[in-house]
Amino acid sequence: MVGTSTGTSAGTTARGVLAATCLSTLVVNANTSAVSILLPAISEDTGTSVQTLQWAVTGYSLVGAAVIVTSGSLGDVFGRKRIFQLGLLLFVASCVLIALAQSGAMVIAGRVVQGAAGATILACGLSLLSVGIADEKARLRAVSLWGAAAAVGAAAGPLLGGVLVDLTGWQGLFWIDAVVAVACMLLTYATVAESRDPGRPRSIDYAGTVLVALTLVPLILGVSQSGEWGWLSVGTVACLVVTVAAGLAFVAVERRVRVPLLDLALLRNRVLVGSTLVILIGAGTINALMYLLSLYFQDPATLGFTPLQAGLATLPATVGLVVVAPLVPQVAARIGPRQTIGAGFALTAAGFVAVGFAQGSWRYAAFLLPLVAIAVGMGLTNGPASAAATASVPERQVGEASGVSNMARYVGAAVATALAATIYGSVTAGRQARGAPAADALATGLAAASWVMAVMCVLGLLLAVVAIRRQRAAGRATLEDSAAAAAAHLHTIPPSAPGRHRRRERPAHQTT
Repeated sequence: MVGTSTGTSAGTTARGVLAATCLSTLVVNANTSAVSILLPAISEDTGTSVQTLQWAVTGYSLVGAAVIVTSGSLGDVFGRKRIFQLGLLLFVASCVLIALAQSGAMVIAGRVVQGAAGATILACGLSLLSVGIADEKARLRAVSLWGAAAAVGAAAGPLLGGVLVDLTGWQGLFWIDAVVAVACMLLTYATVAESRDPGRPRSIDYAGTVLVALTLVPLILGVSQSGEWGWLSVGTVACLVVTVAAGLAFVAVERRVRVPLLDLALLRNRVLVGSTLVILIGAGTINALMYLLSLYFQDPATLGFTPLQAGLATLPATVGLVVVAPLVPQVAARIGPRQTIGAGFALTAAGFVAVGFAQGSWRYAAFLLPLVAIAVGMGLTNGPASAAATASVPERQVGEASGVSNMARYVGAAVATALAATIYGSVTAGRQARGAPAADALATGLAAASWVMAVMCVLGLLLAVVAIRRQRAAGRATLEDSAAAAAAHLHTIPPSAPGRHRRRERPAHQTT
């Protein structure tokens, strides 16, 4: 038995869970992708530097990484509908806190809460969808719609944020998101049946969750402050020591708990580890790029775009990624996953190299082709890497594999954004201190960060060649594969393969 459920008729429940989960994932991903566009406006209103507000982005990802798997486990034990509703409630509270914020600290605090809320909504929402629709064909179509909603939300977010800054101020995005989340709560309450996994042990790895956070927070703090403190300063070294100690403690805990957050045996699977690192690099570089360009495009010394113009300027990247992704399964089936991932990283690296030659005199047209190249390249890597991660393990471990890859997305986004922001800020400040014009200094900072991202992409290409060489392409690509690929830069949905779509013993873990 997969789980228990009570509530309304099957048809009403299926329609209700589809509407609630698709709407919630759309609003969560739109909110997440819009925040970088809002940072200059938030900085101006609160008097907090953009460098400090970087924690509004990285803090979200840090907490998301810590709770993405745990929230699925909580849903298994205490009820997926209940935990999903709790995630929506936290999301509403965080939106209200941010919208009412009078300081940057309140904005960051709200985003930290939002990281937990967003991860819970995505994990439990897809889990509800997986168990709430009995017919297999209908369930596959519903998951396809969920993936499409996630991708559309991510693509629309920057443009929506830019529009709302001009119309309502930056607070408007969070008020609208709060209203939509309340509507999702009411819809879920009225139409979605409760479900849980009665066969799952009630043990929850809370210690592992805390240790993930304790590993990542000092790491990001040390990276973020290294430009000011120095890489060999006491503060930076202390942060790295705490990270290593917490990481070792995490390994020790995971070896002993009954239901670990991470099954360490999975780390012996070379294809899974390689795919996970590919996903981490891909998520990290694309998030870092969007963060940097959102700031660079709006800086008065460079392009001086309004938030709306900046949202439109980044649209080719988000739309390009979403448009190309559904076509990727056909490419991977024809030339192979390893070749597809390698080609994607080669194209992405080329795009970053082009941005690495940025000059203060560049207009937007000079960025357009590299932006599209990076987006298309990232679209080529995400789907096959996610598919390889879940296809490289036995069916009973697909849930754990997708959990590992989804955690990697959050970790990559947090670490790469912090690293890119640090390089951008420190190089820019150094150039300005030597008397360079502001536009040239900013362009040099952007170029330096882009070269680092290019190196990361080359590492991703090498990982694809070395670690994924045994991964075979699936047969004919399906609609479900395309939907999984479209959402792959946000969440791993196990794609279709023989036997992959049968109900599993622990469905929530396939989605966390």
